Amino acid sequence: MKDRARIHVQAGGGGDGCMSFRREAHVPKGGPDGGDGGRGGDVVLVCDDSYRDLEHFRRQQHFKAKRGTHGQGAQRHGADGPQLQVPVPPGTEVLREADGTRYDLVRPGQRALVARGGEGGRGNRHFTSSTRQAPRFAERGLPGEEGWLTLALKLLADVGLVGVPNAGKSSLIARLTRATPKVAAYPFTTLEPVLGTLHHDDRQLVIADIPGLIEGASTGVGLGHEFLAHIERTRLLVHVLDLAPLDGSDPDENYATVERELELYQARLATLPRILALSKADLVTPEQGAKARARWQVRLGAQVPVILTSAASRLGLDELAVELLRRVPLQDAGLSAADDGGGQRATAGAPSAETLAEHRVFRPAPAGGFRVERDEAGGFRVVGAEVESMVARFDLDNEDALAYLERRLRGLGVIRALEAAGFEAGDDVEIAGVSFDLEP
Repeated sequence: MKDRARIHVQAGGGGDGCMSFRREAHVPKGGPDGGDGGRGGDVVLVCDDSYRDLEHFRRQQHFKAKRGTHGQGAQRHGADGPQLQVPVPPGTEVLREADGTRYDLVRPGQRALVARGGEGGRGNRHFTSSTRQAPRFAERGLPGEEGWLTLALKLLADVGLVGVPNAGKSSLIARLTRATPKVAAYPFTTLEPVLGTLHHDDRQLVIADIPGLIEGASTGVGLGHEFLAHIERTRLLVHVLDLAPLDGSDPDENYATVERELELYQARLATLPRILALSKADLVTPEQGAKARARWQVRLGAQVPVILTSAASRLGLDELAVELLRRVPLQDAGLSAADDGGGQRATAGAPSAETLAEHRVFRPAPAGGFRVERDEAGGFRVVGAEVESMVARFDLDNEDALAYLERRLRGLGVIRALEAAGFEAGDDVEIAGVSFDLEP
């Protein structure tokens, strides 16, 4: 299962506006009739439950939406570019690297606009005025947004099985559910998380078998970050502890190692409700098993059930299944559970009623204004999204367009700001990488 990917997305550019004049027989002074360019297509990620991993991004890492078409004469506007939809599986967390924006797609049908299409240019009919009745210029379309996205898949499971390597997690999930993980008598048999579904009457619980955790997992040792990421969304943890490890390790130290790594990775994991499953009870005597269970129950307290289990003899599996169903509330069970109406989903059994909230995205309004800077050569540079976008819209080889642009810059106060910064006639001025010869 591929649970991480990095892709590049590029929205479509806007179509150019048209510079055209109506010319028909018997229609004197037809006037400008250039149509507007269409808007570029957006790139949208869509949560699609027909996908289970990010494997399809191995074959394609670049996604580009189509641009809007150009405007034409007779006031014919260009068509908008179609939206490009990129499917991702439920549980995908998206990071837009350019600005750090995060999206969390957990339910089928959720959508995230990750690259906005460029605006189309206006045709020359928009630039008519009482003093400019035959404008011979039009706007260019703007390029669409583009950038790299980091995708991370975090399994949507109600219950997570954790423990050191070879603790018996795979055997346990294989007997509780219909999952078929690889089971063998050596550590790190499970190299990727495995999902299984526990069925009971009209209920289902999704259980995740997380590969074995070792010391240093919280810092990435042994692919720890990749493994730990998959239990962030769980509502209940089952700590599987081998009663008599074949490698001679101490069960107490194994327990402490896993719990320490969980807390170091994310504080929330330390507060999740627990069940301790003492595994491989068939390999010890009933007296030894009962004694170990009593000792751990006293150590952990009544809030953490301690259950003796054996995948080989099915000892304790029914008791464990009942406890799982009891401790995960019905309204939170399953992948398709609805949220609570406020974009949040409750953490089952958590004493503090902590909630696992979906990320909400607040997109800041486009920054207005501009600033004047001095460059290394002693010239001036005007920096600002609005001003730079305006320059990008016009063909600066067109004298009419250049004259219109200069009037707009004056209207925005750019010339006044340059004069205040010490600008004089003959000084170089750079805007959006273009040098201008402006008159104060």
